[in-house]
Amino acid sequence: MELFNVILIVFLIVSAIAVERTKDLLGAVIIFTAYSLVMSLLWLLLRAPDVAMTEAAIGAGITTILFVAVISRTGRMEK
Repeated sequence: MELFNVILIVFLIVSAIAVERTKDLLGAVIIFTAYSLVMSLLWLLLRAPDVAMTEAAIGAGITTILFVAVISRTGRMEK
């Protein structure tokens, strides 16, 4: 189980760096969504189901919808 936690944390670090480095804004939103879902899984493993549900609903749900709506009204690629 400890190895699984380490893998999740490494994934979080890699995805955080990938979000910062990507020039495609929609790709960054997708990576950020994966980050939020893995973070909610980690909260669940830490026995905080209320925080996990909040992270999944707000971090992966509402924030993704808002980011995609904004990107649809602006340009997809960063200048």
